[in-house]
Amino acid sequence: MMTPPVQFMFDFGSPNAYLAHKVIPGIEARTGATIAYVPVLLGGVFKATGNRSPMEAFAGVPAKLAYEARERDRFVARHGLTRFAVNPHFPVNTLAIMRGAVAARRLGLFAPYVEAVFAGMWEQGRKMDDPAVIAQTLTAADLPAAPLMALTQDQAVKDELVASTNAAVQRGVFGSPSVFVGDELYFGKDRLTDVEAEILRRR
Repeated sequence: MMTPPVQFMFDFGSPNAYLAHKVIPGIEARTGATIAYVPVLLGGVFKATGNRSPMEAFAGVPAKLAYEARERDRFVARHGLTRFAVNPHFPVNTLAIMRGAVAARRLGLFAPYVEAVFAGMWEQGRKMDDPAVIAQTLTAADLPAAPLMALTQDQAVKDELVASTNAAVQRGVFGSPSVFVGDELYFGKDRLTDVEAEILRRR
């Protein structure tokens, strides 16, 4: 049976991207699909599309923000994501750690890097736009902090992140997390059940 290509467009700065990331392994196990992770810079996506984070967009609607938090807590409870914690430094500038994701892939360290950075952001509450904190987080995860952080300054790495962000926008992405099943776009962690159903339908 054929499984359609599935891509997960993510930025570490999105708590919902973290929550989706934790649910994705179950989807892969149940469907047989391999979901490819594509780093995109959420700030660039917002700038290109005119979108804003819920914190900004609904700043004048307290009930909406309260509901967003309630819905997030329901998702956490439903999936037993007990390590999740709101980051006290949120929002953070994710440029360095997103470039780091590109660098990590080039060094063959992508999966452990993603785990370490998501944990630093949404389990350990670290200030992940501080270079010293980034280095400490990577070192604690037995990752080579110095080579990874040096590679983030490579122009080819910078260009790759820009290109993947622009390509995502051109495909209709306006936020994170976004998932493509083939060319069909699904936005938000709450669409993951639809993602799973679509993968199975297309097999």
